[in-house]
Amino acid sequence: MNYQNLIPPINFGYVEENLYRFGQPNELNFPFVEKLGIKTILWLALEEPNQKFLNFIDDQEIQFYHLGAGQNSSTDPITEETIVDSLNIILDVTKYPLAIVCNVGRHQTGTLVGCLRKLQGWNLSSIFDEYRRFAGPKVRLSNEQFIELFDTDLVSIPLDPPKWIYR
Repeated sequence: MNYQNLIPPINFGYVEENLYRFGQPNELNFPFVEKLGIKTILWLALEEPNQKFLNFIDDQEIQFYHLGAGQNSSTDPITEETIVDSLNIILDVTKYPLAIVCNVGRHQTGTLVGCLRKLQGWNLSSIFDEYRRFAGPKVRLSNEQFIELFDTDLVSIPLDPPKWIYR
């Protein structure tokens, strides 16, 4: 494969070892995503992904979790239940490599990653800096407030968590 032709999806980012984030990929991004060897996708958008992405997930035999369906609208903040359910999946090392994905990789994905960072013990200014880098000019203060108020005690750390959970 020609590595020069690998194009990452919109808002692609490395979160931790074998943990990635990005917006919904298109056909040009599929070879890049395939190279990551993704085993699990957390889909955080309210609506279903497009059919080409669903076909790709099926062809690659990727485990797919649609966790964004609990929202009332795409502009509502992600729900606490969705965050806790997602973090429980993220903390299961048998699901790796894993990708956190929503339509553009900004708001739902950014909020989940922010709550993960809070669970890791990051300070809020560092968490918000990362959130803002991916949100760009479309920062939602409601998402930042959600991250700030998120109760990490709602998350149960498994006996064998990813090695990066506590640094």
